[in-house]
Amino acid sequence: MRDRERSQCVVIVGSQWGDEGKGKIVDVLAEDVDVVARYQGGSNAGHTVHVGEEEFILHQIPSGILHPRRRCLLGNGVVFDPFQFFQELDALTARGIDAEGRVGVSGRAHLLLSYHKVLDRAAEARRGAGKIGTTGRGIGPAYEDKVARQGIRLADLRDWPRAQDALRRAAERVNERLQLLKSDETVDAEALIAEVGSIRERLLAISVDTGRVIHDALRDGHKVLLEGAQGTILDVDHGTYPYVTSSNTTAGGAALGVGIGPTLIDDVVGVVKAYTTRVGEGPLPTEFPSPMQEQVRELGGEYGATTGRPRRCGWFDAVVVRYAARVNGLTGLAVTKLDVLDTLPELKIATSYRAEGQELDDFPGDLGLLEAAEPVYETLPGWQTSTAGARKWDDLPRNAQAYLRRLSELTDTPIWYVSVGTRRDQIIHVRP
Repeated sequence: MRDRERSQCVVIVGSQWGDEGKGKIVDVLAEDVDVVARYQGGSNAGHTVHVGEEEFILHQIPSGILHPRRRCLLGNGVVFDPFQFFQELDALTARGIDAEGRVGVSGRAHLLLSYHKVLDRAAEARRGAGKIGTTGRGIGPAYEDKVARQGIRLADLRDWPRAQDALRRAAERVNERLQLLKSDETVDAEALIAEVGSIRERLLAISVDTGRVIHDALRDGHKVLLEGAQGTILDVDHGTYPYVTSSNTTAGGAALGVGIGPTLIDDVVGVVKAYTTRVGEGPLPTEFPSPMQEQVRELGGEYGATTGRPRRCGWFDAVVVRYAARVNGLTGLAVTKLDVLDTLPELKIATSYRAEGQELDDFPGDLGLLEAAEPVYETLPGWQTSTAGARKWDDLPRNAQAYLRRLSELTDTPIWYVSVGTRRDQIIHVRP
């Protein structure tokens, strides 16, 4: 048995619609851990981390890689884009980050290949006005193959003749689908085999059993961080279906996505912005009208790290985060981008919704009900002074403290961390 006084396994989970600043929180906490592992998602994570004057945007590799000697893993729950991964890994090496040899990928992770991206684009174009808002990076089609038991895993490349047959079958299947979607694109099976073959040996060299690595690390008294991509409200089961991603972003997916038992998880930290944003289609009850929308977007630099798409912005939605606290079992909150609100004279918090003649204090699973929802707001005074230099709770303006306390009360979750800027040192540790 591991010694719980010495070791700890913490899940970092987005608790809104994604883009909450998980990358920075993971980067800050990675200083005190030994292993950082991604448990779901694909190359659309878009975690942005500032180290000094440098900016790093990481799509698949955990942001713990920016700390020397940290072991970084991609679990079996990830759909793994090998070409983008090596691009990212080589770029880090070129910038002086000792990344080679510190990253391992589960042999059970499904490969996201070029034909998944072709399918993604074709399917989204076919939806027309009913489009989901996918990033076009092949995430959904890769998960579809996994669930349909026709995917190709990293470990499957060991038997190369068998893998080649699987790639030929995949190309045939994809071309049939593209015809049905009336796409002009096609997949050449032999070119696909050559493409995968060119990186096969490099891929097999990084294949590991992530569950075993993490289990052994915890047994030996080491600390582990598990990080997800996207946010709670994009979870395929618990989000605004069908405007969701294709995997379980919530904390329950963390154990499954790296291959450990759920009893090994000690804490779940929910990352939230001090306001709300989302990218893509679907409801956003607290969305700002213009020109407030554009004002906050510019103040917060709210453009997708992966896609560059402008994010939709709104007031903090306590209904969403209260729901996230319940479905994730949150033990603490990390509030990011508090400084973006510094200039606003007053702030609103959605405490409940009104829809179809009723008041809702829980997040509805009925999409029609959510689309009809009108937020019930509570208004608090702003602080209109910079918080960027605050390094402890008492440095924050009183109105900022009051705002944060109210967020904690409404979500029934203690605040453990507050971020007041992009740099590593712009973080307040509130947890006792």
